[in-house]
Amino acid sequence: MARRKAPEELSVEELRRLLVEKRRGARKERLEHFRRTGRVISVAPDLSDLNQDSAPIVDTADGAESTPQPAPVSLRRKFLDRALLGVEVLAVIGLIGVLLNGLGLLRTLNTEVVAALNPETPTATPLVMAVVLPSGHVPPDAQGNTKPNEAEIPEHLRPMVQSLANMPVPTPAPDQAVRLQIPAINVDAPIVQGDGWEQLKKGVGQYIGSPDPGQDGNVVLSAHNDVYGELFRYLDRLVPGDQIIISTQQRQYVYIVDRTVLVEPTAVEVMASSGSPTVTLISCYPYLVDKQRIVVFARLQN
Repeated sequence: MARRKAPEELSVEELRRLLVEKRRGARKERLEHFRRTGRVISVAPDLSDLNQDSAPIVDTADGAESTPQPAPVSLRRKFLDRALLGVEVLAVIGLIGVLLNGLGLLRTLNTEVVAALNPETPTATPLVMAVVLPSGHVPPDAQGNTKPNEAEIPEHLRPMVQSLANMPVPTPAPDQAVRLQIPAINVDAPIVQGDGWEQLKKGVGQYIGSPDPGQDGNVVLSAHNDVYGELFRYLDRLVPGDQIIISTQQRQYVYIVDRTVLVEPTAVEVMASSGSPTVTLISCYPYLVDKQRIVVFARLQN
């Protein structure tokens, strides 16, 4: 059996070969360990393929484990990834839109439910449906005969006036006006509902749709000045401060005259509703001519 040489007895070439074999064995052990644990590393070419007499060998296995390089991504995969990302973004935007729309519908539904559970009492706002101011008529002849002045009404609006003449009269109620007194011109007359030709033969007519005395709004009263009692003949003598007393079955309301104006028969805006208790008196003018209207405005006395 050959005697093992001591290290100092070995030549340089023998020492070099022993060192390489030792490193090769250590390298194989590390590779086996990495394979068993499933780790992947980049290794240098196997030293067994190298000529032992070649240039000095440098072992690359002594360094740290190298970082695995990612596999190249294909263009198709990139396109699919971007497409999926776009779909996800659109889905999120659509979901947000659905949620916002649902909140809006829920808010609207809640408002409608509240309105249904707490209905407001409707307040009637009478519309001025008249084409011309009431009490219009032709001047009476020597025998006192007269008739409605249809010439005041535009021809194309006459069917409308005829339809308004058939408006139903409100059912009598305790709050309705029944009597008108104007002490300054000695007027004391009954008040009837409606201001048509037949109603004004019976007394002072209240425009249907105007409020009851004392309420917010404009109580519109009209009467003739030269026929059927000449109830409003002297409206032009009223001055600011004069009293107009309207009675119901329960109480009296006192209005104070503000002003008097002369208008054309078509100035129906004087009948418009007001935000406070007022009364408006209307009659033809001047006496026995009847081409205009005299209008007296008054407000409820505190």
